[in-house]
Amino acid sequence: MELKKIEEYIAKNNILPKDCLYHTNRTAKNSRKEPTGKIRVLVPKSDGKARAEYVCPECGFYGYSETEWKRPFFVKCEKCSFKISVPKLRAEAKKESKAGKPD
Repeated sequence: MELKKIEEYIAKNNILPKDCLYHTNRTAKNSRKEPTGKIRVLVPKSDGKARAEYVCPECGFYGYSETEWKRPFFVKCEKCSFKISVPKLRAEAKKESKAGKPD
């Protein structure tokens, strides 16, 4: 499933990278830590509102929400209430590198 709602918003409002507080497009992991979903978040400087478009990694539901932007950021699936989090990239990379090292 394609995430097009944010793409349409960007085109309609002529948003450039310099106009964003935050913008990311990531895979989302389910409860078994398997990357089965997607999430895209856009936060324009104009209103500071986070627009999140996602495919739930747990149930496959497509959803869109607009909420206040704050860290740590997450959205709950409208269908199954699974919490889809968007960690900071540096923290995520650090966690993954620790998990990959043998004890």
